[in-house]
Amino acid sequence: MTPAPLRVLAVDDVAPALDELCALLADAPDVGAVARAGDAVEALRAIPAGGFDAVFLDITMPGMDGLELGGVLAAMAEPPEIVFVTAFEEHAVAAYGLGAVDYLLKPVGADRLADALARVHRARAGRTASAAAPAPVGETAPPVPRVDELGVLPVELAGRTRYVRREDVRFAEAHGDYVRLHTPTGSHLVRIPLSRLEEHWAAHRFVRVHRSFLVHLPAVRELRSDAGGGLLAHTDAGDVPVSRRHARDLRDQLLAAATSGALGDPGGAGRGRGRS
Repeated sequence: MTPAPLRVLAVDDVAPALDELCALLADAPDVGAVARAGDAVEALRAIPAGGFDAVFLDITMPGMDGLELGGVLAAMAEPPEIVFVTAFEEHAVAAYGLGAVDYLLKPVGADRLADALARVHRARAGRTASAAAPAPVGETAPPVPRVDELGVLPVELAGRTRYVRREDVRFAEAHGDYVRLHTPTGSHLVRIPLSRLEEHWAAHRFVRVHRSFLVHLPAVRELRSDAGGGLLAHTDAGDVPVSRRHARDLRDQLLAAATSGALGDPGGAGRGRGRS
């Protein structure tokens, strides 16, 4: 049975190199559709909705480089296959360590590209076979998880891009159409409504404690009273105001978490450190 044509994304910050790679991919009989991205941020925006089978990825890029982006892709619940395309041999070990199916050196020839595409097909077929395999008698096959599109958020500042992981965030604060993410090492402004963040992060124990604040439940070290008699949830990234409306619910959730042993350092980072 002939495999379905692949849908691929090509990522390179050098326009002529990206043009050349896209042209090679478009000419390959195994490829049905080619999309392009000029950097990691553009790629991350395209991937959740793109349905890509594979990402052909340059390594040396400004901001987030290809290896860092590859690490983000590899952590997705349903990752595309990763093929690195680079002029440098020395990153091969790290690339294969991320689970890349191939490592192409520039300039890429049609024959070498065909071999990489064949590897992509084999890897996709292996994933499909694993997902379709029946569960052992008496066991139920686990549900297929959704891609965690908001597990990592890009933060752009002064022409540079940083990436904030959800597990490093202690609380989120609304600023109109933006949200300020507070971590033990600083805060980062992201353009996303707090309501959308709450929708995606509720399953990861981020709870609403105020109309303008979400807090990561395991990050709460203690509850304090402020000078006006209000309630504050103390974290290692700062104090979070708790409204009267949410106070009882927060206390109940903290008690339940403490009883079950679920409270603790949420990310394993920043223990004992104040904000910088």
